[in-house]
Amino acid sequence: MNQISYGKTTRPKAGALAAAPRAMQQALPAEGDNGVFSESWFPVCLSKDVKAGQAIGRDFLGGRIVIYRGENGQPHVLSAYCAHLGADLSCGDVMGNNIRCAFHHWQFDGDGRCVHTAVGDPAPKAARMFRFPVRERWGIIFAFNGTEATWELPDFVYPDDEIYVTVETFPDIPCDPWVICCNTPDVQHIKVLHKIQLDETGPADITYTDHSMTYNFKGKHPNGDPVDWCVRIHGTSIYSQQGMFGDDWMGVVAPMGLPRPGCTQTYMAVATRITENTPEGRARAKEKAEYYRQFETRVLFEDAPILQRMRYRPGTLTKNDAQLARFYEYLRAFPRSHHSADFIS
Repeated sequence: MNQISYGKTTRPKAGALAAAPRAMQQALPAEGDNGVFSESWFPVCLSKDVKAGQAIGRDFLGGRIVIYRGENGQPHVLSAYCAHLGADLSCGDVMGNNIRCAFHHWQFDGDGRCVHTAVGDPAPKAARMFRFPVRERWGIIFAFNGTEATWELPDFVYPDDEIYVTVETFPDIPCDPWVICCNTPDVQHIKVLHKIQLDETGPADITYTDHSMTYNFKGKHPNGDPVDWCVRIHGTSIYSQQGMFGDDWMGVVAPMGLPRPGCTQTYMAVATRITENTPEGRARAKEKAEYYRQFETRVLFEDAPILQRMRYRPGTLTKNDAQLARFYEYLRAFPRSHHSADFIS
């Protein structure tokens, strides 16, 4: 009988266990894991991308959606594949406030209901597209992952008619939006990479709700200007910041789209206050917005090459990571679903 030979058992030397690599912490839930996604607001296009009477298609949550604007100017976001035979509605036409499939001319209203067929058959009650909750702010159209929105988009402290807003998009980044959101409670990242000097060791008082994280901090921008900002994460896909930059108020909303798992489509809206409602006053607000836009773009470009290559996962943390560790708990508890799965795929 063949005998199995076992190798000699050896005991580790003293101190060897302490020097061994430590296992990573519990992984954070990636978008699309187990077929679900964060119940968050995601930008799907710029407002200027879809004019009244137009329809466009976009990738979203690993599937396909159609965004159209009716003659009344209201935007709608529906699953893209027609409930009849699966044609992409973005190839179709906008008829009044409905969208018409190019294949057989079935029409669907903004709620996704079939309301007309071209051959005279009654509109089937079962023929429904998935309707995403929609909001339009700062020149951006948002869709909520869910049947109904459970929370609202953030606001600036000044009303829309008192601010000047500029908006732009950036190349896709190969990570989930929540990865970029983790930079906000990452105090080491703020100090070391972006060279922002904090007046204290870091944000000590962070306020959490079921769908947001908020903290305030004072410090200095690398150019020496004092900053006094309120910083927030909304859901798992929107960063916002507002407060004083030197002697002026500025605001930023950076929503992150999710065309597919592991891909972030970054948008950024920068706002400044119009202190004088004249052509000259608006020109000054525009000039300031451009300055702050360049600053925020620099911050994004400092992060981008790192995010392009990293595989984010919680490892060994230090005292300065206490707030980051708390944010991980928020992410792990955040609600996830995918009610549109059978419609958009």
